[in-house]
Amino acid sequence: MPVTAAPGTVRPGGRTARVRQAVLRAAGDALAQEGFAALDLAEIARRAEVGKTTVYRRWGTPAALAADLLEDMAEQSLPRTDTGSLDDDLLANARLVVKTLTDPQQGRLFRALIAASLCDAQTAEALHRFYTVRVNEWAGCVADAVTRGELAADTDAHAVIAAVSAPLYYAFLNTGRPLTEQDAQRAAQAASAAARAGVWAAP
Repeated sequence: MPVTAAPGTVRPGGRTARVRQAVLRAAGDALAQEGFAALDLAEIARRAEVGKTTVYRRWGTPAALAADLLEDMAEQSLPRTDTGSLDDDLLANARLVVKTLTDPQQGRLFRALIAASLCDAQTAEALHRFYTVRVNEWAGCVADAVTRGELAADTDAHAVIAAVSAPLYYAFLNTGRPLTEQDAQRAAQAASAAARAGVWAAP
């Protein structure tokens, strides 16, 4: 029995790829400017200057479009830094999170997607996949630190990386103040200290 791909998950090239990118740009702009409520497929088609039928056929729902946007963001994200030092790698990770969340466009976009994920299961699943991809990418710096002898062999690499971004997202969503370089440094230092102390030992 043939497997049918979920709406928005096919990755063809050529004109179809250009249409996808135009629609995803329009969707990102709408989310950043007005939130998830603005993700009307007909309006997105108008913004992207593509046919409504194309958008409805390919994505079907605003949630499917938001999910595809998150998958594209994960694909386009920068690779991890490799400085040769756990502390410097974690600081680079924290700085990237701060840079993303303080960017006027990206910060509003993430806020809208996080808000949408609280009431839409498909968006929530896509957001979880996005963070899984990014944590997996950066977990390599912890694995490298284990190889260099900086951390114990049973250190949970994914938990360490999650510990870097967790306080930054908390501040972003709950304090209402802009994130700073000091926030990045504190988050990286705290995660590193906890990892060295064995807090993140795998069960």
